[in-house]
Amino acid sequence: MQNTHFLGDYKALRIIFILIFTLFSLNSYSHSGASHEDEEVNIYSGRKGKLIEPMLKKFESDTGIKVNLITAKSDALIKRMESEGESSPADVFITVDVGRLDRAKRMGLLQSINSFGVINKVSSKYIDKDRQWIGISKRIRTVVVSKNMKDKADLKNFEDLANDQWKNRICVRSSNNIYNQSLVASLISNHGEKKAEKLVKNLVGNFARKPSGNDRAQITAVSKGECDIAIVNHYYYILMLNSKEPEKRMAAENTEVIFLNQENWGAHVNISGVGIAKYSKNVDSANELIKYMLEKESQEWYARTNNEYPVVEGVKISEILSGWGEIKVDELSLNKLGDLNPDAVKLLDRVGWQ
Repeated sequence: MQNTHFLGDYKALRIIFILIFTLFSLNSYSHSGASHEDEEVNIYSGRKGKLIEPMLKKFESDTGIKVNLITAKSDALIKRMESEGESSPADVFITVDVGRLDRAKRMGLLQSINSFGVINKVSSKYIDKDRQWIGISKRIRTVVVSKNMKDKADLKNFEDLANDQWKNRICVRSSNNIYNQSLVASLISNHGEKKAEKLVKNLVGNFARKPSGNDRAQITAVSKGECDIAIVNHYYYILMLNSKEPEKRMAAENTEVIFLNQENWGAHVNISGVGIAKYSKNVDSANELIKYMLEKESQEWYARTNNEYPVVEGVKISEILSGWGEIKVDELSLNKLGDLNPDAVKLLDRVGWQ
């Protein structure tokens, strides 16, 4: 009789256990497949709204996660995050150039990205060593020259710009610009600080005018004959070539892009990138957004819209970029550019690059 009762109790307990397990599983499944309707992600973006809003709206539609976007100058957003501290609503920080991303990291404004679905999509050279930022597109800093320049075949490497041949022939923006700081950081990494300083000092001696204006202004200056060579990011040339304003379009048509260092380590490359804010209240949604930005469809749209190169391999590039052919880029880890930014700024000051 005791054995019969024992078996009966065992069967009853087993049934109860199965029912509890089933209910728990159904509840877990329900949560895993739940709508994100009550979730949100707050973005601080140094990129203009028109360059990212269509993708963000699609993200909202596809995931149900509400997107709140604030756009401003990247440096202003970094200061804002710093002043807001723990009360900052920022979840995601989007900006251009690894120098700014590393600055935000050094100021303690970012946290590690712990989603494997994000990290495994991109080459390690475009990811912070502590996973606090990741690239979402690539850009090349190179030169634009006048189509009428007779000796342009002599210009093969960035280092050539330090030669006397180019005296009073180069236009570039100021040393305060983060693009130039990262470019000089790459020279320090590739040549050592002593040689890099000599190169940059000679480069400054070849300037046609005092540095001023943005990259578009440098291209315009070449078109007007104020200089023969402009140091710019490649996509500015494309923006002007596709401009609805005849003057900008004509300036681009009068010039051409030359990609440097193709026979050695490759052209200087940088990124636009993203990080998760240190005090994010919506970390899961932030990870979802970054993962979404690295999906093939998003990468194609983002790269095409911004005239940049995708960071994910195998993604289709724009027609203009395809027409340029395969461009060899420097394999230097962008972590080095961030690490060397303070040294680059000091070097630029020493050589008198205003």
